[in-house]
Formats: sequence, C-alpha cells, structure tokens
Amino acid sequence: MVGSSDTAGSAGPVLGELGSLAPKLGLEFIELSAERVVARIPVEGNTQPYGILHGGATAALCETVASIGTALRVGPDKQVVGVELNVNHIRAVRDGFITATGVALHVGKTTAVWDMRVHDDDGNLVAASRLTLVIRHPDDRRVGE
Repeated sequence: MVGSSDTAGSAGPVLGELGSLAPKLGLEFIELSAERVVARIPVEGNTQPYGILHGGATAALCETVASIGTALRVGPDKQVVGVELNVNHIRAVRDGFITATGVALHVGKTTAVWDMRVHDDDGNLVAASRLTLVIRHPDDRRVGE
C-alpha cells in the first residue's frame, strides 16, 4: 500500500502535501493513477457516538480520493479544489475498514467530476459519492475566495 508519506514517482508532489486530515483518518492509498484511485480508512477512530462510521469520515475519504486523482491528472502546477460533494450513506459499518474506489468521469481544463463507491471489508456497498472539482493555476487569486 502507498502510505500518505510515500513520495515515489509522479505522485510525490501530491502525496507530500496531503495536509493534516488524511493522517488523522488513518488513510492509506491502495492504488493511484490519474484515472482511478483506491484508498481506505479504518472504522475505528472514525466513529460517531453510536459506534458506527461517521459520515464525515466517509465524505473526507471520498473527497481525498477524487482530489488526489485529479491532481495526478493535471500535474503539480495546478491546484484542485472540491466545490460540490454528494455522499449517499447506504449502510452502517461498525468495524474493519472502508475502501473507496474513485474513477474520473470528466477531467477538463477547469473542472473535473469523479465518482466514488465505498465498500466494507465484506464487499457491501456502504456509500456512493460524486465530487465536482475546480482546476486552477496557483496564480489565479479566485481560488480560496
């Protein structure tokens, strides 16, 4: 598996800048390419008071998968920012890992759209998600406003 501190190959500039949330989630990359990203997080440590997986953890996993995939596709000279995230939570999970598989539906000059499917260790569909991202050059001052 590719851990968040791995900086091998073309993923180096992207993975070196994951920020602080991915390590807190325990996120691990299993597969990385510009067309498909697979990553997982443990349920333990990412639960809500009822002892089930927190929906926000699932959402963060999905957004990270799509953001990293888009960043790999457009290169280190661009910034990618999620602007709309939809997550349908289908099944509760109490233990083990959840794994998100993301595929690019569209990557253009200024936008990207990714589809993610999240499964538990038994292969059950846990969530379905879609993220729309904006692709900008770092000098574009509109990013982050």
